[in-house]
Amino acid sequence: MAIALSCGEPAGIGPEIAVAAWQALRHDIPLIWIGDPAHLPAGTPVQDYTATARHDPNRLMVRALDLKTPRTHGRPDPAHAPGIIRAIELGVQMVSDGATHAICTAPIHKAALIDGADFAYPGHTEFLAHLAGSDRAVMMLACDMLRVVPTTIHIALSEVPRALTPDLLRDTIRTTHSALIQDFGIATPRIAVAGLNPHAGEDGKMGREELEMITPVLDALRGEGITVLGPMSADTMFHAGARAAYDVAVCMYHDQALIPIKTLDFSGGVNVTLGLPFIRTSPDHGTAFDIAGTGKADPTSMIAAIKMAHDMAQARGLI
Repeated sequence: MAIALSCGEPAGIGPEIAVAAWQALRHDIPLIWIGDPAHLPAGTPVQDYTATARHDPNRLMVRALDLKTPRTHGRPDPAHAPGIIRAIELGVQMVSDGATHAICTAPIHKAALIDGADFAYPGHTEFLAHLAGSDRAVMMLACDMLRVVPTTIHIALSEVPRALTPDLLRDTIRTTHSALIQDFGIATPRIAVAGLNPHAGEDGKMGREELEMITPVLDALRGEGITVLGPMSADTMFHAGARAAYDVAVCMYHDQALIPIKTLDFSGGVNVTLGLPFIRTSPDHGTAFDIAGTGKADPTSMIAAIKMAHDMAQARGLI
């Protein structure tokens, strides 16, 4: 069974890193690319996707969409927005129907989706939760050295304290705990939880969220048998010695989680959506308009995302 690849923003590096990843993995992991074949790098050998088509490692399987207009590297076209969104929807449909065992999504450009299709979601994570009929999904970034989960995601920093509720934190940790068991084969996950404030609040001297909200949630989860550490000071929990003590770091906001992992492994990080009824991964970078079409795009993160999706499917017993 294959992994579905949605095309992402055609003016970015998505099509070229998809082909580079296929070239690296074509003998081991079958892929089905969903998008406009005219947007693939020139000379890419393709075969049309059908439910009964046999995997040919010498040709990239393509579920073709007509995105109506040509693409120009580095210049997103809002006219492509409906097709880009449709590629994601088809990928979700395929994995939900069992035609593939996972979906891997290429980077999108949200401004073009808003301009071209009134896209109402802050990003892939929220849109995938909608398509899955889930109340919410949890975003994990993972590499060989670190896994991180931001509790709040695509909101302004000024909104974080208000959005950070006991229910949100509790659900995020529970979802993360279940995913580490189901998808990563960790029987007894160790979850480190960052504080919101400097020095995790310094016993209430630098903020009281740790005392009044975070610690009670962690104590309750410990009562459920979940191994949680913290709240910990975020400035001391990401060096090598500290990382050895846990399997994932749950952070309070976007940059608190993403800065350390992108510093440790900018090219190899993978975005994983937890809490969905299917497996979804993505490279942990954007559209890179400045280098699109130049041959400089690094497919390392896309390759890692595909491999991680494959490993997660094996952990679930799907392959």
